[in-house]
Amino acid sequence: QVQLVASGGGLVQPGGPLRLSCAASGSIFSIYAMGWYRQASGKQRELVARSTSDGVTTYAESVKGRFTISNDNAKNTVYQKMNSLKPEGAAVYSCNANFRRWSGIKYIRGDYWGQGTQVTVSS
Repeated sequence: QVQLVASGGGLVQPGGPLRLSCAASGSIFSIYAMGWYRQASGKQRELVARSTSDGVTTYAESVKGRFTISNDNAKNTVYQKMNSLKPEGAAVYSCNANFRRWSGIKYIRGDYWGQGTQVTVSS
């Protein structure tokens, strides 16, 4: 079994910072990409930031220059530092990882999701 556990959400004032963490555990053989998505109330889920094992990092235009994604490969953990948060950044943030895992019989590669963590931006 594999598990992605996200943490770090909460209430923050506009302009404030917040850091999210997501740790992957289980029979993970190799991670190809990890990232964050968010879904605001009444809107579709969107990519926020994603980094790949070959060093490619992607950010949504709306967060460029304010959010930073980073990885601790030894801990299979991805972080997202969010600065200058705006009210429109309030959403449920979910981490996603693409990796190969051992099923007990064979290696399987796929996308896996952690539970969402709520980020509220309000004064």
